Amino acid sequence: MKLFLMYLLLVCSCLDIPGILGDIGTATSYDPPYLPTKCKGYAQDQFPEGGLFVSASDGLWDNGAACGRRYRLRCISGLRRPCKEASIVVQVVDFCQHQPCPTTMVLSNKAFDAISRIPYAKINIEYAQFDWNAAEESSNKRHNICFSFLPKDT
Repeated sequence: MKLFLMYLLLVCSCLDIPGILGDIGTATSYDPPYLPTKCKGYAQDQFPEGGLFVSASDGLWDNGAACGRRYRLRCISGLRRPCKEASIVVQVVDFCQHQPCPTTMVLSNKAFDAISRIPYAKINIEYAQFDWNAAEESSNKRHNICFSFLPKDT
């Protein structure tokens, strides 16, 4: 039994358990046209593959330093239970077009659709800055550690 519990603990520590533990904010969506943006004007290559991008409010914009930043976010609540279970990674490509900005982030339609069942709703989100390189490195280390504990084939 003790061995089983140790094995279970090891397996659980090797899994990616969803959860962000970041800041709380609000989000809505916006429709095309998405160009021009404050980050790279009319450049099409500024948009990440998959169309998951956002416009940032004053609090995140940081005088344009937010351009290209990535955030992992998820819907946590809203009217009529809009949240899907997914968390996504989005990239900042623009500054909020409305001043004052009505939400912390304004998501592309694809990004908003990935986390909310109700289009054009105002939702509450949890978000944290995300670094692909650090996440990949951490994931590789975790998997290497996990595999080193598994019995080797003989």
